[in-house]
This record gives sequence, C-alpha cells and structure tokens, in this order.
Amino acid sequence: MTPALLIAAEEKSAPVTDWAARLGWVVGLALFVALVYWLMREGWKWRGTLQGDLPDLPAAPDDPGPARLTLSGRYHGSTTAGQWLDRIVAHGLGTRSRVELTLTDAGLDVVRPGATDFFIPAAALREARLDKGIAGKVLTEGGLLVVTWAHGDKLIDSGFRSDRAAEHTEWVDTLNQMITTTEGAER
Repeated sequence: MTPALLIAAEEKSAPVTDWAARLGWVVGLALFVALVYWLMREGWKWRGTLQGDLPDLPAAPDDPGPARLTLSGRYHGSTTAGQWLDRIVAHGLGTRSRVELTLTDAGLDVVRPGATDFFIPAAALREARLDKGIAGKVLTEGGLLVVTWAHGDKLIDSGFRSDRAAEHTEWVDTLNQMITTTEGAER
C-alpha cells in the first residue's frame, strides 16, 4: 500500500467542539455587556440627579412673532458653558435628536421630535459661535453652531448642526447682533 492510503485507512475521530465551554463563554460575555450597559444607564441617571437643581425649561410663548431664521438639523446636546465635556442631562438636555430651530425677536424656539422641546428667551441668550465639538460629538473646525444661554444661575452651551452647514455663519451673526441689541436695550 502507498503511504497516502495508509494514512487514510487509519481510524481517527474528528475534533469535537466543546459546546458547554463555548456556551459558557457566550453567556459570560452577554452578562458582561449587560452589566456595562446597566452601569452606563445608572451613571446617566445619577448625573441627572446631581443636576436636579436646574429649573424647568421654558416653553415657547403663544405668539413669539415672525421668524427671523429657521434651521433644520441635529441637536447634539448641552454642556456647562466653557466645559465642552460636562454634559447636562437634566430635563432631557442630554438627549440627541433632530431639531427645528426658529429664531424670533422673543428668542430661540428649539423643537425636538421625540425629545423635550424648549425655548431660550432673547434676554437669556449670551453668545453664539462656531465650534468643533461638544460632549460626545467632534466635527471639523466650525462644524457646530454653539449657543450660550443662561438658565437659572447656570450658563449652558447647546450644540446644533444644520443640514446645510453654510447657514451656521448667518446664525452666528444674527444671534450675536440680536444679543448686542438686547443688552443695549436693557442698559
């Protein structure tokens, strides 16, 4: 007999998968992933509890006046002003969503389908600028419209990105002009 036939003729069993060990690893990994998600959820809830002193968000007035500007895009969240990683989660401000912004003489109306809408009165607006990031979202330089506003005794930065990024500059100019005019009228 040829050596190849001798090798083929030997009795040999095929390797068998140890299903118990494999199943144990899969269940262990699934439990680990579930634990990590549970811890993340608890951390989010704890952050909301710590920010519980934040007053309720203002609602839009019945007649805010004619729209100066409108924007359709994404809301990327809010942070403590000047601290782009300190996300605010109280009152749904940490929830990312689609957004429809409307700027009127009364203020900035933020309509978010699937999340809490809010209104920023003109007197609460402090600054508008282009930036590259806010907690959990980093874009190219100038890719994010950031509006700084006062709520209670806290200054908040809220980040928006338009579906048409070319609109950002017009928004910054109009908001800052409106803020300057409002501050001048208060003096």
